[in-house]
Amino acid sequence: MPKFYARRRLGFLAAFTGLIASAGLLNGPAASAALPTPVSAATARSYLASLTVETENRTGYDRDLFPHWITQSGSCNTRETVLKRDGSGVVTDSSCAATKGSWYSPYDGATWSAASDVDIDHLVPLAEAWDSGAGSWSTSRRQSFANDLTRPQLLAVTDNVNQSKGDQDPATWMPSRSAYRCTYVRAWVQVKYYYDLSVDSAEKSALQSRLASC
Repeated sequence: MPKFYARRRLGFLAAFTGLIASAGLLNGPAASAALPTPVSAATARSYLASLTVETENRTGYDRDLFPHWITQSGSCNTRETVLKRDGSGVVTDSSCAATKGSWYSPYDGATWSAASDVDIDHLVPLAEAWDSGAGSWSTSRRQSFANDLTRPQLLAVTDNVNQSKGDQDPATWMPSRSAYRCTYVRAWVQVKYYYDLSVDSAEKSALQSRLASC
């Protein structure tokens, strides 16, 4: 084959491969807007070192003390806003409910085509926040925490995975997809640092261990 045609063929194959990869056919699902990018592992390690270590206390906790899924824009509440942010091809009705779309759950690698199969996870659970200092907050601050779209705190994931996680911290629960664990702990530490929440000793140890390999 003449060199000219060989170069053209190689160029075409490279472009075609790049197109396939950009579509997510070679490297998993196509990238989409999702969790705000957390701080680097180095920054997370620095943040973690400054967090207060305390025994957790759940006395008085009630989920209703964290007003969540408040209106964000127009008729869209926080859940609906995250569904639109994290999904692909999302279509909503006049009340902002998602009627069509695709959602990739980074915790377990599953993809869903029905919004009812997706939960919005509070990465640092509400009960965990209460245990770590939010019990002394005002209702307004707890509402801000429960609906925070700026920090890496809210994420669309498989519903039963979210329910299995419950209120556990990284000492007892981590995403089953090992590729996402570094992102998860970086986000966890960033949220705790921003809101000046404490960590317990087992939680800190688990976070240090994971961040050391990020």
